[in-house]
Amino acid sequence: MDINQIFDLYQQHPCITTDSRHCPVGSIFIALKGESFDGNRFAASALEKGCSYAIVDEAQYATDSRFILVDDTLVTYKELARLHRRQFNIPVVGITGTNGKTTTKELIAVVLSKKYRVLATEANYNNDVGVPRTLLRISREHEIAVVEMGASHPGDIRKLVEYAEPTCGLITNVGVAHLQGFGSFEGVKRTKGELYDFLKAHEGLVFLNSSNENLSEMATERGITHTLTYGEDGTGEVTGSVSACSPFLEFNWQWKGSSHHVSTHLIGAYNLDNMLAAITVGLHFGVSITDICDALEAYQPGNNRSQLTVTPHNKLIVDAYNANPTSMAAALDNFARMDCKPKMAILGDMRELGAVSAAEHQKTVDRLATAGFDTVWLVGPEFSKTRCDFRKFADTEEVKKAIAAHQPQGFYILIKGSNGIRLFELPSLL
Repeated sequence: MDINQIFDLYQQHPCITTDSRHCPVGSIFIALKGESFDGNRFAASALEKGCSYAIVDEAQYATDSRFILVDDTLVTYKELARLHRRQFNIPVVGITGTNGKTTTKELIAVVLSKKYRVLATEANYNNDVGVPRTLLRISREHEIAVVEMGASHPGDIRKLVEYAEPTCGLITNVGVAHLQGFGSFEGVKRTKGELYDFLKAHEGLVFLNSSNENLSEMATERGITHTLTYGEDGTGEVTGSVSACSPFLEFNWQWKGSSHHVSTHLIGAYNLDNMLAAITVGLHFGVSITDICDALEAYQPGNNRSQLTVTPHNKLIVDAYNANPTSMAAALDNFARMDCKPKMAILGDMRELGAVSAAEHQKTVDRLATAGFDTVWLVGPEFSKTRCDFRKFADTEEVKKAIAAHQPQGFYILIKGSNGIRLFELPSLL
């Protein structure tokens, strides 16, 4: 059965599941594979639970006509998503970047929702499984889609845009991250730039942070001229500057001679670029200035991203979903500028840095040495190798024991590290 026949079948059964624990009656199960699981093994169970068909890529599991055998279930999943996406002539905003993808996606979605019925990527489902999942959620009720795309290896964005087919988009920034997969910073730039490549080839609009030298250079190298620009240095069509950050970001922004003030619920001056991106996208799609400002002021962060959490003992700045040298430096610089005392930092390893991991962790420690924080705890094997006098912990479990023995009191505490270090388990204890 080819992809067009499978799509015809999907039209009759317009519900896809890749989780054998969730099998709505009449749905189609796609048996995806991962490093530690093989969905083919659960195809029969999915049919028993209510699925009408199961798409598999191993012949031994295709035992009757309800099983559809294909060469590669993941390829089929993505091709099915692309065919579905092509049924809708709506704008699709593509977003990628090293840092700030999810926050920017959410900000753009809340701004556009003031005028349109918007579909946006849930959580951070931004990989080659998550993007098709988003595309298959598009329905006739949606007027615009906002699709987040992540990458950890060369070519990842090129593959994703071929299925999402964005009509416009932006790169939040490029930084040192996932070097274990990309190999170098130039590899990061090439891969993220694949969004620009697609938009240029298809006459799509690029929302360009013109105050970011790397992004401006990447756009120039590709000959991209169809842009709407924003930035912090006054060169963009939409410009902005931080007016306060103690602790929440407040900023002023300008467009066509008018100036506006926004008070947010986000921690960190580094979120200004994300705000300006959302403003620029909103203006392009005709959202009123009043609605844009209202949407940004109402936005409440979640998922351990730039959150302020007040506990009976401390005030926590929780940014524990991910970390790389670029985002870590921004978080530490912002925390150092904040007018609050006393300050404590609990920092976890930055993962997937490959050969530069030791050097980048030492750079972070060296930055901490001059930051003036009252207390610093470092968590994880990479930080444990650094040369410093700060307190070190092998893992989060050791930190929990230290908190239980000596509860910190009255601190502003920055919590940041890669998700795998599990620092997100600490706020409830602090």
